[in-house]
Formats: sequence, C-alpha cells, structure tokens
Amino acid sequence: MFSKEEILNQLKTLGAPKGKPVIVHTSLKAVGEVQGRGQGLLDALIHYFISDGGLLIVPAHTWANLYELKKEITLDLSDTNTCVGTFPNIAVQDGRGVRTLNPTHSVVVFGDKERVEEFIQGEDKTDTPTAPEGVYGKIFDMDGSVLLIGVGHNKNTVLHCVEEMLGTPNRLSTDFTKMYIKLKDGSLIERHCRYMKADGTDDVSQFFPKYEPAFRYHGAIKDGFIGNAKTQLCSAVKMKEVMALIFERSEKQELMIDDKPLNKEWYM
Repeated sequence: MFSKEEILNQLKTLGAPKGKPVIVHTSLKAVGEVQGRGQGLLDALIHYFISDGGLLIVPAHTWANLYELKKEITLDLSDTNTCVGTFPNIAVQDGRGVRTLNPTHSVVVFGDKERVEEFIQGEDKTDTPTAPEGVYGKIFDMDGSVLLIGVGHNKNTVLHCVEEMLGTPNRLSTDFTKMYIKLKDGSLIERHCRYMKADGTDDVSQFFPKYEPAFRYHGAIKDGFIGNAKTQLCSAVKMKEVMALIFERSEKQELMIDDKPLNKEWYM
C-alpha cells in the first residue's frame, strides 16, 4: 500500500511542476492500493499541486448525457456521477474544488479561491467542448501540464483543445445544439453549443496515441510512476507545438480516423 508521502515523493521524482495548472487523468486500478484509496490519492495530488499557488484540474465530463443518453440536461450539478470514471466522481464530491459550467466537458479545479475564480472566469460563455478561450486553453496560456496516470493519450482531453486552436477540420458539429445545465437549486441554464463530431470515426481520441512518438521525439514527455501506474508528465505547450508542426507538414491531412502511424518526416 502506498502512503501519501510515497505519492508525494513520486511526484517530486517525476519533476511535476508546482505553481502552474496541471490536469490529471487517472486509472485507480493501475495505481493500486493507496492509503485512503481514491480519496487518499486526490488528497496527495491536491497537497502537492496547490501548495505553491498551482491548480489541480480533474476532468468531470458528462458528454454521455448528450451522445448516449440523448438528454437535454447534459450537466446536473446535483448529480456527482461523471462518465469518465471513479476518480473524477471522487473529485466532484470533494467540497474543496469548484466545478466549471461546461455542459459536456466540465472540470473540477482545486487551488487558492481567487486563482480558481480567475481561471474559470468566462467558462460559462464558451460554446465548444474544449474552447481555447476557456479553461482548457488557459492550461496552455499558463504553461501547464497534463499528468497521465496509468492511462494513455486517448484520454488526453487537451489535445482536442489543440485541434480547436489549429482549426482542424472535421472535429465539431456545424450546428449549435440546445443543452441545459441544472444548478443545485434546480434552476436551468440554457446553452447553445457545438459538440464533437468527426466523419469517419465516432471517436478521434482513440487515435491520439499516434502522437506519442512525436511528443517523445521533441521532449514533451517525462516518464515516472504514481503508485504502480506508469505515468507520463506532458508539457501542454510542447504538445501543441508538435501537433502544429505535424498539421502543417502533413498539409492539414485528416490523420485521426485510422490507426496508421504518422509519417516520421512530419515531426523529425
């Protein structure tokens, strides 16, 4: 069983940055037994990342309400269940975090109250899942990182934001769909947003691991462990630079609708 101190030491050994935003995608099964279980892991991550004014961000997505369940209320703040696993559910239930009002791709943000409020400001006005002007884009603006604990780049949500920044074709619906956010007091906020949609596949993110060799070639990834889980610490800015390079050198080809490896000449 891993103690809080052991998790903190693993983060330190990995060189995980403090004082900046870090978004964490986690497989509790891969991590193994931690003192305090999933809550214990969350406590360790909060302790480490917010101690010097940083922000810990945990995805709390509810896109399944739109895509699979066909609900108009796509985010219900009285419902602590997400569609992305146990660890996000724990983060939603933890009273120290603030949940953003993105109707399909909300996150929970932990940190100093004023810094959190500044970070999430305007999120209720965005109209795409990972809007560059929203919290996902601010991760890049603030030289933040992605921590993949026991999961791969198919879970790396910020790569969707890069595609929005680059204007990658075939990624978003052309129409705006009416969605509702239900607040804890029962009132509804009506939103009109575009949603992720790509002809040729029902999920472009399943092919995001194709970028990993390119990320590694350009030094965007540091490897380590959290618990028993193989962990990648990824620079958001460097990943964006690599994807932009590939986008231009490939002459903006559609690259994420099959598992064909990327041409090395596009990034070497």
